[in-house]
Order: sequence, then structure tokens, then C-alpha cells
Amino acid sequence: MRLGERGEGYVVGQFALLGLLVLALWVTPSFSPPWLGVLLLAAWQLGRNLTALPKPRPGGYLVQQGLYRVVRHPIYCGVLLWALGSSLAHLNLWTLLLCGLLFVWLDRKASLEETWLQERFPEYSAYRQRVKKLIPWVY
Repeated sequence: MRLGERGEGYVVGQFALLGLLVLALWVTPSFSPPWLGVLLLAAWQLGRNLTALPKPRPGGYLVQQGLYRVVRHPIYCGVLLWALGSSLAHLNLWTLLLCGLLFVWLDRKASLEETWLQERFPEYSAYRQRVKKLIPWVY
């Protein structure tokens, strides 16, 4: 399921789930700087390859350094850290459910992205064997 030629539907769904989660947490907001640091550092390390779409940019290159040595999708990891941390801080069933849905959504989006990365970069297969997808050293 691609949801658009470049995976646009995944971006829409991702932001819809994030929006719902933010709304659910709005009553008792919390701030957790570590997830923001992960997001910003991963985005900086990705450089000109950065895009919200799962389809890699034309002329891009494979990043395997920095946070990308620990997890293949550190931006998604940072988003999930925020979602889970905020949900656990509020102990709210709805936010935990949304966090779970967000995990499944980002996992599927990452799988589509990896299909395209594998097509473009032959070395991606070896990278995929070495580095976990969303949770460092676990998954």
C-alpha cells in the first residue's frame, strides 16, 4: 500500500495522528527536550536528503553516520519517544492508543521508504542487516 506515487498518504496520516495526539495531550501538556534533540540532530545529519515524503529525493545519498549508525529512522524514533513519553506521563488510554497507532503507521511508512532506498542504494541491504529500524538495538 503506497498511498500516493511518492507516499504522500503516509505523510497525511502521520500528521493526522500526531495532530490527534497533540490534541489529546493538550489538556495537560508536557515538554520533553530529549526527543526534540533526537529530531533536530537526525534532521541535521540527513542534510539535503531531508523530506517528509517516504520516497527519497533524486540525487540523494545514503546516510549511515551519526544517529543513523544506531537506528535507521532516528527522526521517527524521536517522534515515537515524544509520543510514548507524553502518553505515559499522562497515563491516558486514548493517548496510549494513538501512540500505538502512530508506531504502526510510522513502521509501515518506514517499510515503504526502505523499499525505495533498497532500489536506489545497493549497499542498503547490508546497512539494514546491521542497524535496527525504529528502536535502537531492539527493532
